[in-house]
Amino acid sequence: MSTSEHVALAGELVRLIERRIVDPLEILFGSDEQVDPVRSRLRIEAEVWAAQLLGPDDRLAVHMAARLIAAVFPGDSPFDPPDEWWRTAFGRTVARRVGHPGKTAVPFATAGAMLGITRQGVHDLVKRAKLDRHPDGGVTTESIHERLNQPQERYAARRDHH
Repeated sequence: MSTSEHVALAGELVRLIERRIVDPLEILFGSDEQVDPVRSRLRIEAEVWAAQLLGPDDRLAVHMAARLIAAVFPGDSPFDPPDEWWRTAFGRTVARRVGHPGKTAVPFATAGAMLGITRQGVHDLVKRAKLDRHPDGGVTTESIHERLNQPQERYAARRDHH
């Protein structure tokens, strides 16, 4: 986990939860002084949540992602965010730690959003057997999750020392 990842994720969580949960409370209560303690606590908790999401404990990260998704995106149907969401700090973290929590396969465009590449890039990875095509179409979310968690390959220029 890099400091910049942590800062970006914590900041995004604060903004997201303020917009989806705290601001509606302020409207209902008719006063910002009623929710100021919640805003203060949110800033502290967002730092902890970001650390848990990015930390070494996979089980804790998955549990925290599930809790946040349930609180911030409630609904009766499975969680299926738009492709743009996967490009956010929280979306990238969920993709890396959980994969897609509600699907076993996604369209090539969604796979691209989850991986941070183009749809054509996804086609290329499927063609090269770096991602698995799902029998019903699209790409398996398991193969996306596995790809996101592979150690990054770095190709350095080789020099012959003669």
